Amino acid sequence: MKISGNRSKIIFFIATWFVFCQGYSQSFGIENSGARELFSFYQNKEKSKSKLAPEEQVQKKSGNNAMLIKAKKEALIGNINGAQEMFRRYTANYPLDPVGFFELGRIEAMQKNYFESISLTKQAVELDPSNIWYSLFLAELDQMVGNIPDAVKIYETIVEKYPENLDYFYQLAALYLQVEKYSDAIRIYNKIQESAGISEDISIQKQKIYLYQNNLKGAENELLELISAFPGESKYYSILAEFYMGNGMAEKALEIYKKIAIIDPDNAYIHMSMADYYRKTGNKEKAFEELKMGFGNQNLDVDAKINIMLTFYTVNQIYNDLRGEAFTLSEILIRTHPKDPRAYSIYGDLLIQDQKFPEARETFLKALAIDSSRYAIWEQILRLDLQLGFYQPLVSHSQRTIELFPEQPLPFLFLGLGNMQLKQNAEALNPLSTGLKLVVDNNDLTSQFYMYQGDALHALNRDAEAFTAYERSLQAKGDNAYVLNNYAYYLSLEARELDKAEKMAKKAVALEPENTSFLDTYGWVLYKQGKFKDARQWIMKAMQNKEETSAEVLEHYGDVLFKLGESAMALDYWKQAREKGDGSEWLDKKIMEKKLFE
Repeated sequence: MKISGNRSKIIFFIATWFVFCQGYSQSFGIENSGARELFSFYQNKEKSKSKLAPEEQVQKKSGNNAMLIKAKKEALIGNINGAQEMFRRYTANYPLDPVGFFELGRIEAMQKNYFESISLTKQAVELDPSNIWYSLFLAELDQMVGNIPDAVKIYETIVEKYPENLDYFYQLAALYLQVEKYSDAIRIYNKIQESAGISEDISIQKQKIYLYQNNLKGAENELLELISAFPGESKYYSILAEFYMGNGMAEKALEIYKKIAIIDPDNAYIHMSMADYYRKTGNKEKAFEELKMGFGNQNLDVDAKINIMLTFYTVNQIYNDLRGEAFTLSEILIRTHPKDPRAYSIYGDLLIQDQKFPEARETFLKALAIDSSRYAIWEQILRLDLQLGFYQPLVSHSQRTIELFPEQPLPFLFLGLGNMQLKQNAEALNPLSTGLKLVVDNNDLTSQFYMYQGDALHALNRDAEAFTAYERSLQAKGDNAYVLNNYAYYLSLEARELDKAEKMAKKAVALEPENTSFLDTYGWVLYKQGKFKDARQWIMKAMQNKEETSAEVLEHYGDVLFKLGESAMALDYWKQAREKGDGSEWLDKKIMEKKLFE
């Protein structure tokens, strides 16, 4: 096909062909961004030429469109350095053509040479001030380098030339805010509203500016105008009421709240706002009544109500001084949202704080009956099962939790504990081993897993393995008082490494000086070392101020007394131990023969 005509027509044909190819390629999912940019480049070039006076166009006859196209193509294929050099030569040869300076400025900006880009783009603007894209690009560059005043001047010129384009006004207002020309920003926002009408975004922005200027009257008027424009929108009344509350105009706020209750009686937040008003004005009874009505509104979700409750009361108040109010609100939550597990969850937490553990457990079970995907609630139930001694349910619940959350280590720990409490120590070892592998960066939990492994292994008479587990537990957490105590006690029973056992038992007592079991262990280790007087002192401490002293402690004290020559008193304590019904295998023989057996 033969193409005739001048060079501009050839350029237009090339650009149009790229556009055609782009459409064809897109139908196969192929993107041709180069075609769009080349076509845009051609249009830019032609628009610049069309603005020139005839005599200026004569001066431009030496312009080389083919050279521009070639340079642009180099840029499009990624040869930035080559394109940059070609545009530099072009601007040197054709200094009256703005397109060359603009394209070179874009390349400099791509290479983050922003100040060089600004200089080149300014030349393009000077050569063709009517080209809006040159001015917009220059303003963008000024903002990138922090030269906001120059960007402001550019947009001031642009809005005069293009008063119908509100996007430019928005940009100018934002720039005025950056240079703290707040009155000018409000003036521009007013012009936007004159053209587009009252809108929430503009009115709220103006209100914020007035507040920043401490112009309360201006801020109030702005909200009143917004309400006048949208009299049925309760949200704007709420904003006005909050403004009044925040600026010491409580009576005006109450009037607005009453209006909201009339125009929007189903408003989910109105009673909460009224409660806040009464709380801040010292009327606690009224505040609580409004809270109850708000909590009974189904349109307000549970999380929002819980957050509001925590806003009104400190955690300490909820669990102590205002516990009754917190319980009332939680009960309303359940009545209002009977199928929402969050309502039961918050109520369960309150019951735990009130030490109503069985009731808390039942409440959490109700939550899981609605939604079993909440791990935190499962964990609460496992803890309550253990605390209440519900060991068979603990095993069942642990197994179910593991099915739902196999990556969580704690349910494996609880499963092991449940089995241990049911005297199924062999069955406890597997979950304890599996759960341990899931622990990541948690020395406390690692120590617990090894501790219970040690206890289970000791119960199975696998003492060597048990002691290894205790050692690993202490490596993870050297101040695990329970491991120190148990390890020391089991060593003393075998009369092994008694010096080591003494150090561990002493450390356990230092960590928990009121723990009866720890005091007894320390005394018993001393007894095994033959330090009978010291042993008597520590085991006596274990019995002091204790309503219920165990049979084991009583028997130990009798053994110490016997070693100290007080056989009659020893016999008395042995008999007290037998009355408890749980002594050593030698206890009856000690009593019968009135002497010590070990």
